[in-house]
Amino acid sequence: MNISLLRTKIHRATVTGADLNYEGSVSICPDLIKASGLLMNERVDIYNCNNGARFSTYVIKGKKGEICLNGAAARHVQKGDLVIICSYCGLSMDEAKKHEPTVVFVNAKNKVTEKRKEDRKNNK
Repeated sequence: MNISLLRTKIHRATVTGADLNYEGSVSICPDLIKASGLLMNERVDIYNCNNGARFSTYVIKGKKGEICLNGAAARHVQKGDLVIICSYCGLSMDEAKKHEPTVVFVNAKNKVTEKRKEDRKNNK
């Protein structure tokens, strides 16, 4: 049996744009993609801290400092909103007990302030 666990999270990133006429996706700063370990075209869930919206899209490379929601997802955010971006993975129960997701914290300009592995003490 596999279960779904958090793989990586970018915590409280600031939305820098919303482009309704773009094809779709979320454009994410290359530094944040690298720090979080996200992959191009990877599915992510986005949680808007300002309005409570929750939705899924996929990752594309953006410009430095950018978090831009594109296409239909642009309807769920406004410039300046804070969002949490998460990806998940399917793991066996044994793998889950050892799993430590990556969490990236950012400042208001979407620069990494801290990166850490989440504690797995409760997964025994």
